[in-house]
Amino acid sequence: MKAKTRRILFSLLLVLILAVIAAVMMVIGRGHTVYFDNKTLEDYQGQEYKAFEKVVVTVKGEQVAKLNKRDRGMAIWIGQNFKMTLEITEKKGDEPRVQEVSIKLPYSVDGIVVNLPAYLAGLPEEAWFSEFVPAVTEEPEEEVPGEGGEFGLEGDLGLEDGLGDI
Repeated sequence: MKAKTRRILFSLLLVLILAVIAAVMMVIGRGHTVYFDNKTLEDYQGQEYKAFEKVVVTVKGEQVAKLNKRDRGMAIWIGQNFKMTLEITEKKGDEPRVQEVSIKLPYSVDGIVVNLPAYLAGLPEEAWFSEFVPAVTEEPEEEVPGEGGEFGLEGDLGLEDGLGDI
C-alpha cells in the first residue's frame, strides 16, 4: 500500500471516529436544568390538582430541594433520563411517602419545569411540562448630565443675549 493512500485512509478513519464521538457526546452529554414546582394546577380539564404540604427532592443521593406549597426547586442533570426520589407529605400531619421518579428529558430544551402534583397525578405531558423562560427585566434609562430637563435648561442657554460684546 502506498504511503499516500494509507495517509488518506487514516485521515478518513480519524474523521469518522471524531464524528462518532461527537454524536455520542451530543446525546449523553447534554446538560439540563430541571425545575420542580409544588404548585396547585388549577382548572385542568375541570379539575384542580392541589400542591402537597411538603416535598423533599433527592437527586443522585443528595437532597436538592425542600418544597412547601408554591415553592420551586432545581437540579442540574446531564443526559436524557432524569431520576429523582420524592418524599411527599400530602397534608399536614400525614406520614411522608417515598416515590422514585424517572422522566425522559427532551433533547431540545435546556430549562424544564415539572409540576409535581400534575406529574404524580398521571396527567399527560402537556399538563405537567413547560419550558423555563427567564423573565427579562428592562433597566431604566440613565439621564446624561447636562442634557436639559432637570434644571429647566432645555434648548436655549441664554448665550445669545449680547454678552459676547463685552
